[in-house]
Amino acid sequence: MPVGTLGTVKGVSSSQLADTDAQMVLANTFHLHLQPGEAVIKAAEGLHKFMGWDGPILTDSGGFQVFSLADLNRVNDDGVTFRNPRDGSQIHLTPEKVIEIQMALGSDVAMAFDQCPPYAASEKDVEDACSRTHDWLNRCVAAHHKSNQALFGIVQGGCFPHLRRKSVEIVSSFNLPGFAIGGVSVGEPINEIHKIVREVTPLLPEERPRYLMGIGTFREMTIAIANGIDLFDCVLPTRLGRHGTALVRDERWNLRNACFREDFKPLDNTCGCETCSRYSRAYLHHLVRTGELLGHTLLSVHNITNLMRFTNAISQSIIEGCFSEDFAPWKSDSIARHTW
Repeated sequence: MPVGTLGTVKGVSSSQLADTDAQMVLANTFHLHLQPGEAVIKAAEGLHKFMGWDGPILTDSGGFQVFSLADLNRVNDDGVTFRNPRDGSQIHLTPEKVIEIQMALGSDVAMAFDQCPPYAASEKDVEDACSRTHDWLNRCVAAHHKSNQALFGIVQGGCFPHLRRKSVEIVSSFNLPGFAIGGVSVGEPINEIHKIVREVTPLLPEERPRYLMGIGTFREMTIAIANGIDLFDCVLPTRLGRHGTALVRDERWNLRNACFREDFKPLDNTCGCETCSRYSRAYLHHLVRTGELLGHTLLSVHNITNLMRFTNAISQSIIEGCFSEDFAPWKSDSIARHTW
């Protein structure tokens, strides 16, 4: 799921996004609550019409902002009080309020409100965050009454296996339409993420979507899919695009480099995106070096397309029964060797 925090995947129009084969977009409850506010979006007949996107939308609850904006908030059992990063005013979010906002936004999937502790948190702090997350999930379920919106629960527990197992048991008991693994990519070593995915994913209901939050690199997605993960989100493709970097297969190319100045080949001649079909590496180099916004857009379009090609190829390999052969994560060159 490309990330469209404020109802827009940065620098990319909804029609351009559709052309990348993206099927679903993630938006953020906390940031949309700040601007323009859920009342405006509800008056526009929901987030789909507001942003001109016909596909499914998942809204994150704002739980990640409990972690990322830790300097601007206070957490207690009732909810989280934030200092508005825009004007300094106080905002109090409870599980009930977060659900109310997401129902007004009209997303297809709403995430339960959770507390995401940092990697450095002690076992006691992580245990407290888990207890709070489970209590908030109970309150989210009680508050949610939108029949055409699926509510997903989130498993927490940091890097403590026994807390992860307990969280899976409690969150799964709510029999929700889908489940997420949260509290990863918050500063821990990458091997810890792999360990959490290996241990937690098989414990979640196999017949429901399983979502690994905040992960979007090729190797990590491949390993997670091998363990049963279905959904991902990550800001990586557009963030790299804004910094002049292209994803070409599983490599990262800095288009600022002088070697592209007179390189008139397509960025990737195996890619059918608008960027690769119409523009040369030299032109992209020129746009990036001169700070033209079109360069950011064209690189973002290509980067998203590249990720979609990769995950679609994995989907097809699973259907054909050759995932282990084509994308086995334990083969260091497997991603580069195979056509996708």
